[in-house]
Amino acid sequence: MQKRPLIILAGPTAVGKTELSVRLAKLAGAEIISADSMQVYRGMDIGSAKVTEEEKRGIPHYLIDVLEPEEEFNVVRFQQMAKQAAEEILAKGKIPMVVGGTGFYIQALLYDIDFTSVNTDDGLRRSLEKLAEEKGDLWLHERLRKVDPKAAEEIHPHNRKRIIRALEFYHQTGSGISGHNAREREKESPWQYAYFVLTDERSRLYERIDRRVDRMMAEGLLEEVGALRDRGVKPDSTAMQGLGYKQLYAFLEGAYPLEEAVRIIKRDTRHFAKRQLTWFRRERDVIWADRSELGQDEDRMLEFLMDCLEERGILSGRTENGSRRQQ
Repeated sequence: MQKRPLIILAGPTAVGKTELSVRLAKLAGAEIISADSMQVYRGMDIGSAKVTEEEKRGIPHYLIDVLEPEEEFNVVRFQQMAKQAAEEILAKGKIPMVVGGTGFYIQALLYDIDFTSVNTDDGLRRSLEKLAEEKGDLWLHERLRKVDPKAAEEIHPHNRKRIIRALEFYHQTGSGISGHNAREREKESPWQYAYFVLTDERSRLYERIDRRVDRMMAEGLLEEVGALRDRGVKPDSTAMQGLGYKQLYAFLEGAYPLEEAVRIIKRDTRHFAKRQLTWFRRERDVIWADRSELGQDEDRMLEFLMDCLEERGILSGRTENGSRRQQ
């Protein structure tokens, strides 16, 4: 059975995925599935750097503005929704293109990772959540390190949900979730895919991050967070764990001055970009699209991406109107 095509354009935050993805989608005859844990929420536009209608240039985008901030969004839900979106796109004769920086989400779709092997134990989860409240995330993370050091290395010390999930898995199976995930990653992908990772020189990327945070503040990120708080969105909700939202919510609660909140947003975003790149480096069969090597010219980058798609048999040298591309 012939595998169906899939394009992935991943990369760290602020590297410039949005504009490039829309231009590539137009050339390749693709529609875009967002692999972003915050753009899925309505009312969270500024802090998530959500693609605007103007920026979409008529390209349909999926998994954007489909949930309320009070709702939970996780990898299992992403996988289900992304599969459904991919089917809709393929039914139109188009190619699904996954765009975003959440590597675990991309991995879940690319390798069709099985999340059903362990059922949720509500009692165990409540017990672990209580321990986290009493002793803190770092204590819980250290507990995970003792039973599954590899998982502890991969999961951020303050990502409470994933730490709890990993501890649940260990308690229910007696083995580490890192081993399970590694086995799932070794599965052959059901897709004929090209997995691009867009990157740039670190100093340039960090500069872009700082400028983006300043722009978000000027565009009204603080007011956006305040509106979410006023409507009753809780600080521990999934939506409020997003960069910018978490720190500004803490400012509104009196944790620190605004200037300090902005400094922490910039610092945490730089750290996040570094972790994203570490994740993508561990993935197999990725194609690095490095702006520091290919240059900052978007046309040259697009030519590189299109050539790779043709080499992998995902495209047959077609433009959006079906004519042969100029070589």
